[in-house]
Amino acid sequence: MYLLDISSWLTEERLRVLLEQYRTLGPLPGIGLTFMKSFIPPLPTIAIVGLNGAVYGLWLGFLYSWLGLVAGCTVTFLIIRKIASHPYLQKWSRRPKVAKSMTWVRRSGFSYVFLLSLFPVGPFVVINMAAGLAGMRLRSYLLAICAGKAIMVFAVSYIGNDVQRFIRNPWEIIYVVLFIAASLWCVKAIEARFARAAAAPLHRE
Repeated sequence: MYLLDISSWLTEERLRVLLEQYRTLGPLPGIGLTFMKSFIPPLPTIAIVGLNGAVYGLWLGFLYSWLGLVAGCTVTFLIIRKIASHPYLQKWSRRPKVAKSMTWVRRSGFSYVFLLSLFPVGPFVVINMAAGLAGMRLRSYLLAICAGKAIMVFAVSYIGNDVQRFIRNPWEIIYVVLFIAASLWCVKAIEARFARAAAAPLHRE
């Protein structure tokens, strides 16, 4: 109930006023709001990221949103991985949706985190907690979350920085789609390279 009250109060207009009011604090408001997303799921990711782009400009808005989201996700992941043996978390991990997510993480953790990080809406808390409970390696998690959030945040910031432009020329959204597709191909190539490097010692043995 408390989280729902927060989400209903933090409308897009209130968020804009909040960012403008505390802009003198530099990047803290922009980073802080996106950081809180990992702990307050109802916060509107698209609105926050888009407003960061509109208030701070494309590149600074992208940087602040990306830093906040990655930091929040990583902190959540590390906390859950540290206390994964707690009885409550073990009980929670047996829920059907969570158990299914953990199975996916164990099978292909990088792809799971990366692909779901591309979406500006979704069960971010479940993603991070499932990765932590499944004992995903920190390096793989960081690569996946940093790359996935960078692509998502840039796309939303790019649009949020000049919404009127895309209203006037909706066909320009194709550039955003092409950017996401190219980024996806590059990151998958990096993942494959890491996988080959990890398997190399086994082949030598």
